[in-house]
Amino acid sequence: MYIITVRSMGGKIKTSIVIDRSLWEEFKRKVSEERGLKDVSSMIGELIEENFSDSLIINALSKLIGEAKVPEVLKPVKPLVETDAGRAVREMRDREV
Repeated sequence: MYIITVRSMGGKIKTSIVIDRSLWEEFKRKVSEERGLKDVSSMIGELIEENFSDSLIINALSKLIGEAKVPEVLKPVKPLVETDAGRAVREMRDREV
């Protein structure tokens, strides 16, 4: 896969990529079924953000706290109390009805 930067548009850039045709068609089909064809670009942006979320968080924290030292690596922590996400979601859904 090759990525070619074409031009800058404000805080965004327009790029071209060279990728396997069948992979691209499958990706476009799946995204368009789930979110509509116009959302292909935003889906790619979200996938990139997910893969670089640690650096995005570190950059945002650095801006918020200024010169203070921000950790280079973020480590997930376990909750202090046991949780059941399925039960919590079910309770929220039952309240909405």
